[in-house]
Amino acid sequence: MDKTAGEYRFTRLESVIFGAGKIESLGPELTRRDAKRTLIVTGNTLGRSKLLDKVKMAAGSALAGVFSGAVQHVPSRTVAELIADARRLEADSMVSFGGGSPIDTVKAAAMALMKENGGREILHIAVPTTLSAGEFTPAGGITDEATRVKGGVADPRLQAKVVILDPALTVETPAWLWASTGMRALDHAVEGSYSIRHQMITDTLATKAIALLDAHLLPSLQTAGDEELEHRLQCQLAAWFSIFGMMNTRVGISHALGHQIGPYWNVPHGVTSCITLPHVMRFMAGVAADRFGPIADGFGVRFDRQSPRSAALECADRTAKFIKKFEVPTRLRDVGVPREEISRIADTVLEEVKRSNTVGAEVSLEQIVAILDSAY
Repeated sequence: MDKTAGEYRFTRLESVIFGAGKIESLGPELTRRDAKRTLIVTGNTLGRSKLLDKVKMAAGSALAGVFSGAVQHVPSRTVAELIADARRLEADSMVSFGGGSPIDTVKAAAMALMKENGGREILHIAVPTTLSAGEFTPAGGITDEATRVKGGVADPRLQAKVVILDPALTVETPAWLWASTGMRALDHAVEGSYSIRHQMITDTLATKAIALLDAHLLPSLQTAGDEELEHRLQCQLAAWFSIFGMMNTRVGISHALGHQIGPYWNVPHGVTSCITLPHVMRFMAGVAADRFGPIADGFGVRFDRQSPRSAALECADRTAKFIKKFEVPTRLRDVGVPREEISRIADTVLEEVKRSNTVGAEVSLEQIVAILDSAY
């Protein structure tokens, strides 16, 4: 019998507050942390929404201003604009409201402000409205506008201290965005499962995340009222579980592909997961079928540990069928990626795959190109 051993590292996240109407806890959380100059950071659409009024009202007397310039893939110019606003308003805290774009914009700006202020941290409270789960990590992506290559920032101090999951604030999220970021959460759970760094806690969280998404993502778009809010909250919990495990396992090939496809051809990261995940799963079934147990458990697929490849491939097929239930792109050609250009990103993807070292086997440039071809 193999010996069990491992290590799990926690982030500096202090509280996750979840439930319909829980945005009301924002003010007390700011007060408890002595935040007096709070800047809400969001995008243009939510910046015009009545939902923003709920967040502003919840912030109370601590509200110093609103920045609504966050955009997809976090171009460096928007980070610079937020830094300037934060300086002007003398902000001591930021509340990100929206998806991964405002969340990562806050992290990037907080990193710069921390450096110029002698290491003094900026309190970050996240109020997500999608399922991409960036609010649970201390890392954020930034795109260089000149090269269209995505880099990032990472520091334990960038972790949001509080995450508020209020499904009532997600009801205006477009269906395609809600569904595709749900697939991003699925991607987290899957790639955390077949990472060589997987362990019991990450496997358990991945299985639950997959099961919750399988049960609740589609109904969250087909119901109304309190029933809709409950389905949406279950999806939010799934997103949390998916990333909470993957924070220790690191990402795999599907994420590496998304990190480059997204900024290079302006494709949302949730959409890249819809396109790449089944193809990467089929590749991984040939590399590490024995690591598909948690994925199979999440989907309710029978898993034979003595002969796991057929179950691993069935998991890939189940994922592809699940994605097709939603009105989201499933091929690179669907999002305007020119076929003759798809190999352009292969080198950068391979570099990230080697750096993350989660596959557990040598991956070649030709294999990356083959996955891209199959996704086309």
